Amino acid sequence: TMHTVFRIVEITPTPTNSRLWEVQLTITDESDPQLSTLTNRIKEEVQGPTGWYRMGKLMLQVGHFDQAEELYNELLNGASDDSDRAFIYHQLGVMKNSQGKYPEAIKFYEKSLEIKRKTLPEDHSSLATSYNNIGLVHKNMGEYSEALEYYEKSIENKEIYLPPTHPDFAQSYNNIGTTYYGMGDYSKALEYYEK
Repeated sequence: TMHTVFRIVEITPTPTNSRLWEVQLTITDESDPQLSTLTNRIKEEVQGPTGWYRMGKLMLQVGHFDQAEELYNELLNGASDDSDRAFIYHQLGVMKNSQGKYPEAIKFYEKSLEIKRKTLPEDHSSLATSYNNIGLVHKNMGEYSEALEYYEKSIENKEIYLPPTHPDFAQSYNNIGTTYYGMGDYSKALEYYEK
């Protein structure tokens, strides 16, 4: 269920004080199609197995990194299985990458990947995501050959469980193209952009 949500109808300056504004609101209800669309979109963006995981992802998305890190460390201390630990380490990697703390991001992504390799089948899509994200951090650090190595691993993993024309390959090819572009190899970049 939703808490009280209002729609802004009109905002006008008050006639007596130009520094004050009057806001006219109308209440919405759960049958409002725009509210339903917004609610569904937020739920898609902030997925997670529990409310605490969703809260952590939301904190990351709005840039509250200190609170997200504190929450994820608490969740890590109480994690009951490898799947939870892998998810939390991955999210800590996302956070450190967003902060530009690349060596720390790699450390967390690699911890997550290590757990996933031990607990998941080699064709699991989560491995491709980990390889891709580690490649992204290496690219951000200017370590292009390492980035390419991880992007290739991501593609190899995707080839196991996806058809060759699946749209997920576009992201990988784009990442490789961007890396070659950063290296100054424009013809190779173009080759991957065209894929």
